[in-house]
Amino acid sequence: MKYSEISEIFEQAAVHFPECSDKVDSKPWYSPPGWKGVFLKDLITGKDTDGKFSYHLVRIQDHCEVPNHSHETQWEWNAILSGEGTFLLEQKIIPARIGEIFTTPPGKHHTVKAGNKDLALMAVFVPALV
Repeated sequence: MKYSEISEIFEQAAVHFPECSDKVDSKPWYSPPGWKGVFLKDLITGKDTDGKFSYHLVRIQDHCEVPNHSHETQWEWNAILSGEGTFLLEQKIIPARIGEIFTTPPGKHHTVKAGNKDLALMAVFVPALV
């Protein structure tokens, strides 16, 4: 398996609960307003977990970014699945490469920028974002 294929494997997989399973490719991609070149796919939402956590696939097209923002109550974990770019956590710039994991506490500002190729990541929020 090539590392560049990890994001594609997640996109073709399934999400399993004790009582049901759901194919990831059946869930829609959407783009948040004002976030040019950024696409999200909600895999697990607060509706599924009684608000305890959510997780999402995120694709950022080359040279685009998830703009500077913070989450008031959520811890956020981002695992880089493919591509490369930078993660700006408060004032710290960190290279974003396959396998890197970023932890963002509530209230901390952060930006995710794709480099010369698309960046794909898995984002997990506790409590749930949506």
